[in-house]
Amino acid sequence: MTDNPMRPEPRRILEIIPQTDNEWTIRIENSTPIRHGQFMELSLPKIGEAPISVSGFGPGYADFTVRRVGKVTDELYSMKKGDTLFVRGSYGNGWPFEQFKGKNIVIVAGGTGVSPVKTVINALCDDPDYAKDVYLILGFKNSDSILFRDELAKWKAAPHFHAVYTLDSGDKAGWKSGLVTKFIPDVPFSSFGGSYACIVVGPPVMMKYAGLELLKAGAAEDKIWMSFERKMSCGIGKCGHCRIDETYVCLDGPVFGYAKAKTLID
Repeated sequence: MTDNPMRPEPRRILEIIPQTDNEWTIRIENSTPIRHGQFMELSLPKIGEAPISVSGFGPGYADFTVRRVGKVTDELYSMKKGDTLFVRGSYGNGWPFEQFKGKNIVIVAGGTGVSPVKTVINALCDDPDYAKDVYLILGFKNSDSILFRDELAKWKAAPHFHAVYTLDSGDKAGWKSGLVTKFIPDVPFSSFGGSYACIVVGPPVMMKYAGLELLKAGAAEDKIWMSFERKMSCGIGKCGHCRIDETYVCLDGPVFGYAKAKTLID
């Protein structure tokens, strides 16, 4: 008799890290292998479960940056260090990190879309020899919605990073104003000699126009990757809620090459 793939396992909360008034990072004990860009299902008995991207992982732990938007996440906000929640996964096809080795990397992310790419950014920051230069364009709605402030400072200070941080509205010292798409034309694709990869993740409308701006700036379709992490559902393709036409985002994604991603109109 095989194990039930829907049965979650208990995990203890190791730490809770406030990000904003509506977002927390919850660190739990974890021994499950995780790849960059994957997600897991967090659940609470008699409440429900929610698919959450992994925003960090290391020996013995996994991080999930959670926005308070519904029944499950509301209940998570009542929990504290030492409490137990339940987890299943990891799930999904993540970022093709091995293909990034030795290339220039362009990362465009907005809001909570920074979470599913944060492990990639940290890996590239911590190992400056893995890739060439990293062009980082990250946007948030306003100064109150900024996530990962300590890591933003670390990334900006990295000598091989070219970081642009922008707010949709409002002013902040050291930050730009405007949507992330405004700054894509500044990426010097012509100097890359074809050796580059692009990552895009954020709200659907942002990904659509970021993809178009990347193409206008000279990026090739086969060098652009997008995450549809917002469509994740049960994780194993049973509920059908992640389905777009014949594609099951939970199973086939959430990361897709642009040639496929551009056809996934939700």
